[in-house]
Amino acid sequence: MPKRVMILATDGFEQSELEKPRAMLDEAGFETIVVSPQEDRIRGWDETDWGRTVKVDLTLDEAEAGDFQALLLPGGQINPDKLRMEDKAVDLVRAFCKAGKPVAAICHGPWLLVEADAVRGRTVTSWPSIRTDLKNAGANVVDRQVVVDGNLITSRKPGDIPAFTDALITALETVQQPG
Repeated sequence: MPKRVMILATDGFEQSELEKPRAMLDEAGFETIVVSPQEDRIRGWDETDWGRTVKVDLTLDEAEAGDFQALLLPGGQINPDKLRMEDKAVDLVRAFCKAGKPVAAICHGPWLLVEADAVRGRTVTSWPSIRTDLKNAGANVVDRQVVVDGNLITSRKPGDIPAFTDALITALETVQQPG
């Protein structure tokens, strides 16, 4: 059975930050599951306008951190801002972090890490406009393509996706399969 990666997203996710890591993870033999507060489909944001839709595999109410080996948090300005207002989404992020499972957040995705109080004392990176939020939450913020600090993996922008996803794949290779 392949290791499972939860992709937590809602309308307004940055198209490339969900689709490209998902394709790389699928190609590497992992199972990716899109989880959202919405049922059926969510719509991406593709640079300057609405993009394609993606099928939702599980709703927030159906998803449990214990059923997955890692969490992927795509960015986009709209997506994480909406998700951090969903208690169940924040609880899921917190559960992955508390369990020490890999949590990969790109662009504005680290906003969810702030909301889950998961960056205090950690070194992270992000899109420039949310770096102050990360600093205010107690993080050491750097400007690098990818930062791995324990189970947290963060990146800045779509151009970082290959290094970001490679870091997540490396982390997943060390995670033990349950049972």
